[in-house]
Amino acid sequence: MKLEAVKIGAFTAPNNVFLAPIAGYSNAVFREMCSELGAGLTFTEMVSAKALCFGSRKTEELLYIGEGYRGLKACQIFGSDPQFMRRACESEALAPFDIVDVNMGCPMPKIYKNGEGSALLGDLKLAERIISECKKSGKTVTAKLRIGLGDGHYVTAAAARACEEGGADMVTVHGRTREKIYSGDVNYREIEAAKKAVKIPVIANGGIFTPLDADILMAKTGADGVMIARGALFDPWLFARITGTPEGDRRARVLKQIDDTVSVYGERFALVYMRKLAGFYVKGKKGAASARSSFFACKSTEELKDLVKAVF
Repeated sequence: MKLEAVKIGAFTAPNNVFLAPIAGYSNAVFREMCSELGAGLTFTEMVSAKALCFGSRKTEELLYIGEGYRGLKACQIFGSDPQFMRRACESEALAPFDIVDVNMGCPMPKIYKNGEGSALLGDLKLAERIISECKKSGKTVTAKLRIGLGDGHYVTAAAARACEEGGADMVTVHGRTREKIYSGDVNYREIEAAKKAVKIPVIANGGIFTPLDADILMAKTGADGVMIARGALFDPWLFARITGTPEGDRRARVLKQIDDTVSVYGERFALVYMRKLAGFYVKGKKGAASARSSFFACKSTEELKDLVKAVF
């Protein structure tokens, strides 16, 4: 794919290969790692606007930014009340962030049934009001949406226009409906429809696990860039291969990720989290199943590091 800078409101991402907000995974250490491997923009996992307004310490912890992070700072918030969304944007917790993304795509029942996430696709006037209120905070505002709630009920172009009319500076389109969750083929035509409907940048999301996947998604949608989610969990070095960034020593990078995660989040969290990621990273390698079993049997991060040294 052709690498280009992307102007997003008052800011410019150095390239058009982004890391998606990934619930439970895109913490500060992982975001910094992906940025070093070439990601032009990384997002925090989604956080509740209401929780931020009520000063939830646990929610604010999801927004931690490492001292070494030098890229644009972007977070994602979710909610259905325009006033709470604006207050969240104006909160001290979001003060360090350059860009705030509005979640209009989360398909999970708990979020959807509360009228949040992808439920906003069923009320585009509300979605537009939410973005308009968020813009009043003075923040650069983007939105991430899906193509509709179910097959045959696509609202992609209309949703993108609603976002633009509300003042959004960029939209990302996940090319699946809410009911598909993460399964099924990506609908290129609907992402293309969004691109044709608005003048702001449109980023394509869904099904990127190789550089060729990114090439195809760009070619078939005409999007301004791509956003990678699950593909990054299994292979963060994918950013390097797409952008031409040196990968460096994989073993050293994973060991550093473990150490940094311990430093920021503590031993207990780091052990559980890095056992899962180490298991993801060996997918497709010879002996991967055995390696994953060994990772999950580790009782400490030091033991995990010893195994990483043996496997990578």
